[in-house]
Amino acid sequence: QVQLVESGGGLVQAGGSLRLSCAASGRTFSNYVMGWFRQAPGKEREFVAAISWRGGRTYYADSVKGRFTISRDNAKNTVYLQMDSLKPEDTAVYYCAARWQSYSENEARYEYWGQGTQVTVSS
Repeated sequence: QVQLVESGGGLVQAGGSLRLSCAASGRTFSNYVMGWFRQAPGKEREFVAAISWRGGRTYYADSVKGRFTISRDNAKNTVYLQMDSLKPEDTAVYYCAARWQSYSENEARYEYWGQGTQVTVSS
């Protein structure tokens, strides 16, 4: 089992920044690909970003490319999502998720999920 706890969400004005954190406990964190997903009201959950288990590769949805940065610190069992130039359409509940070693943008392939953290961007 892997337990994931997100933090860092909040209310920010358009153009501002937030940094989300996801702390993991349980099985060896460094063996897992970590992903961030988000779900806006009335919409399906969507892929945002992912990082390989060693951190050497990162993947982004087109909608956040150039504005968001995913990173991880395996010594701290933590993955981060730095969000800059935020837009109102980034408003959503953000979830981190873990998948054993292989990268995927498909949420159904992630085994473990956090409870989510709310990000609200005002215009």
